[in-house]
Amino acid sequence: MIEVKNLTMHYGSTVAVDDASFNVEKGEILGLLGPNGAGKTTIMRILTTYIVPTSGTASVGGHDIIKDPIAVRRMIGYLPETIPLYSDMQVCNYLKFVAKSRAIFGKKLKERMDWVVDSTGIKGVFKKGIGELSKGFRQRVGLAQSLIHDPQVLILDEPTIGLDPLQIVDIRMLIRSLAREKTIIFSTHVLQEVEALSDRVVIINEGKIIADGTMEELENRAKKSRRHVLTVQASKGAVSDGLGRIPDISDFSLLDETDSGAVTFELICPLNKDIWPQVDRLVKEEKWPLKELREDKITMEETFIALTRASMAESQKVAALQEEAKVR
Repeated sequence: MIEVKNLTMHYGSTVAVDDASFNVEKGEILGLLGPNGAGKTTIMRILTTYIVPTSGTASVGGHDIIKDPIAVRRMIGYLPETIPLYSDMQVCNYLKFVAKSRAIFGKKLKERMDWVVDSTGIKGVFKKGIGELSKGFRQRVGLAQSLIHDPQVLILDEPTIGLDPLQIVDIRMLIRSLAREKTIIFSTHVLQEVEALSDRVVIINEGKIIADGTMEELENRAKKSRRHVLTVQASKGAVSDGLGRIPDISDFSLLDETDSGAVTFELICPLNKDIWPQVDRLVKEEKWPLKELREDKITMEETFIALTRASMAESQKVAALQEEAKVR
């Protein structure tokens, strides 16, 4: 549904987006994750035809953003980070204004108004002035305007920024429900948002795409070893001796020791090793009461840091080689 090909955007000497390429499939929720200033908003402005890239292109629903921008605009609903609201208008009049600018009139207008009011939960503020609304309701009205024309593609720039926890949960649920019928791409610098919403994640840093995949794929790419947690009722010395006899455990350490005599160890092994059978055999042979044995997943924060650091290290290496070549 969305295809991005070698997008590059320069603002003077600043490279905001550097040769970015990725795809978004129909019905997929793609999270565009990166720190502030990474290039996320620039990509979204290019996809919505708000700005033209320095080089490269993209297509939405098969329509090229440069050759056929009007067709692209018909297909998308856009919620920018700064919501385009008119504070002196009532919510109802504002949504009618947006709908009519999208050539929606008569019976169709009433149907779409009823749907977005119900779907975004703004019935209670429908007759209120936009200037009177809380941040949460302003965000909902912004989402309503992006949905009024029933677009196939939703492009949401930081859709939950500035909301309280309950409002965030509501917006997440709404976005999830919309994904049954629409393709959604949203940007965020909040790791929890990516974990809660995304089918797939594209990580961008300093204008470059540094990772693209599902959460599981990115975790597997980032981690260098497997971590397990073992909790048994036994002395820490006995458990340490037993774990030391398992050759596939590359390292282990004590995490906790309770007054009741339970000990918790973290076990590290290579990615290509499976230590479950060996640990299970040890526990049974020693007759230790087992409380827990599980593989500890790498967190999204650890994944993001590992992939970002690896990308920065690679960039520094390339820059050093280029500088060396100049000297020669």
